[in-house]
Amino acid sequence: MSRKPQDGAKHPRLFAAGPADGFGPSLFRPADHTVVGRGVKASRPAKLLRGVKEHSPKLPGVYGWVDGRGRVIYIGKAKSLRCRLMSYFRAESRERKAGKIVEQARLLVWEEAADEFAALLRELELIQRLRPKFNVQGIPGQQRYHYLCLGKSPAPYLYVAGRPGKGTIVSFGPLVKRYHTTDAARRLNDWFKLRDCPETVPLGFADQRSLFTDDRGARCLRFELGTCLGPCHGSCARTDYATAVKAVRAFLDGRDRTLLEHLKQQMSAAAAGFEFERAGSIRDRLQALERLDNRLSLLRRARSRHSFVYPLAGPDGGERWYLIHRGQVRAVATAPACGVSRARVAELIRTTFAAAPPPDVLTGGAVDSVLLVSSWLRKYAAEKGKLLTAAEALRRCASGGVVVGDVGPAEDAERHAG
Repeated sequence: MSRKPQDGAKHPRLFAAGPADGFGPSLFRPADHTVVGRGVKASRPAKLLRGVKEHSPKLPGVYGWVDGRGRVIYIGKAKSLRCRLMSYFRAESRERKAGKIVEQARLLVWEEAADEFAALLRELELIQRLRPKFNVQGIPGQQRYHYLCLGKSPAPYLYVAGRPGKGTIVSFGPLVKRYHTTDAARRLNDWFKLRDCPETVPLGFADQRSLFTDDRGARCLRFELGTCLGPCHGSCARTDYATAVKAVRAFLDGRDRTLLEHLKQQMSAAAAGFEFERAGSIRDRLQALERLDNRLSLLRRARSRHSFVYPLAGPDGGERWYLIHRGQVRAVATAPACGVSRARVAELIRTTFAAAPPPDVLTGGAVDSVLLVSSWLRKYAAEKGKLLTAAEALRRCASGGVVVGDVGPAEDAERHAG
């Protein structure tokens, strides 16, 4: 699939004005949920506005603008569809992009959602599927994800790549802002004294000197500056280099974060000694590595923990259970109310939370979902008190007398909220 933005894909169900069933199937709706949607078709903005005034509800949902060629050009979400859609027609206060969207649109379609969280999930799903030209967030390739890789024998080092490739031992990401990652990789290679020279440079270790046909000089200043062990010079043993590789991996895995504490101590000591230029340099290094550490910590939590059931009541008073496993919403169910529904939801929970190792690397689409869930729980921190472990949710299902089994003690040990 091309990673370039393109006009939104056509969707045949969008083109009839009046009541509609929305944008098609979704992973983020209970199986028993009935979709309520509407389409307003007009050649002029004034008529689109009239349709919005007459039909749009004050409810959460997603909406799509469609141009005269039947292409979806923008997807958005709203806590109140009526308020958000009306704002597009206020020429004096709307953003410039909103004006362009209204000018090109010939059809406006919306779909009600159970709650604001459901609208957010549905917006991301539709953007990734339809790829409208006026959207940026959520479109594959627009974030230009990349990975911090450790690899390339015989002397592995850190480098940045669009995708982990041949020779990669382990990769970390996906990450954004490539220049930040490149800066962090450079600083880590310096700190742990890993090489960063081209693959064409011949390498060897001190315990291989008998194989050398001539004396080798260092190929760059890093060896002279003490920021590289110098495998190009044959100045270190293979075991010493391997120890450095293990140390940088321990930092990136989150197992050993003493590097950050050491830098903080160095910065404080430099400032106390009135070495402000040196303190500023250490501060810059610390900030670069903390930024990377924070991002990797978030992704680690999502892959290995971040598994729970999130009960959420919508404006209609109904409650939905969002089944979030390894940071992603995997399924949605209407809160069980009778014996049959309890058994059905319990089976869905057991299937969703079945034990499986976390993925080594999150893909771009998956990380968008992970970040959406994390952002929601940071914004609404009080919601964490509602979260249920899978085992707790199963016990609620069983409270009506239905025997539903269990998912094991590991799921009941801790509510992994973030």
